[in-house]
Amino acid sequence: MERTSLHNDSLLYASLIAILLLISYWFTTRCFKIISGIEDSVEDEFELSTVCHRPEGLEQLQEQTKFTRKELQVLYRGFKNECPSGIVNEENFKQIYSQFFPQGDSSTYATFLFNAFDTDHDGSVNFEDFVSGLSTILRGTIDDRLNWAFNLYDLNKDGCITKEEMLDIMKSIYDMMGKYTYPAMREEAPREHVENFFQKMDRNKDGVVTIEEFLESCQKDENIMRSMQLFDSVI
Repeated sequence: MERTSLHNDSLLYASLIAILLLISYWFTTRCFKIISGIEDSVEDEFELSTVCHRPEGLEQLQEQTKFTRKELQVLYRGFKNECPSGIVNEENFKQIYSQFFPQGDSSTYATFLFNAFDTDHDGSVNFEDFVSGLSTILRGTIDDRLNWAFNLYDLNKDGCITKEEMLDIMKSIYDMMGKYTYPAMREEAPREHVENFFQKMDRNKDGVVTIEEFLESCQKDENIMRSMQLFDSVI
């Protein structure tokens, strides 16, 4: 496994790469291995499957997302293959995510990511939640993607990011990367990253970062804009 460098201006980049790994996992190891039957009607599976949660109809999901019919079929089959009940709880999500970072502890970051997908905060992610998040990340505008990232960092969902929230995020990223961070993490490194983040993002110096400050700062950062383009080539 390659070592991952975490520079002062790459907090957003590092966490987006982690999200990209999750997305790539679903598409490459779970979804497209069953692509051979893609022309079959997904509505039949929606109607006949014995699951705890049945997703909405295909046409409705097409209207709500930016995926095609075939893409939704592939996604659903992969999702059901991994989650036969039709829903993913937080523990399931942590188990899936831990496969990407066996040398680190991804549990805290996985919780934050799970909460970002669990938009109705009911403790589970169903197929609609899953494809809605993926549609934003993979097919949304830059502003859509940045808004999604802001929601990920805004842990208590009060509309602003505090230093405490960013410190929790930063620590979870370092824990997730484990020994593969380069250079090796110093104890004070997460807090230094947070200070750098706020120096760049907190335009009015009031101790919190609003969505407006976040969008403006990210849009002016070439590294962040390049990181957003990584998602364009996933599918």
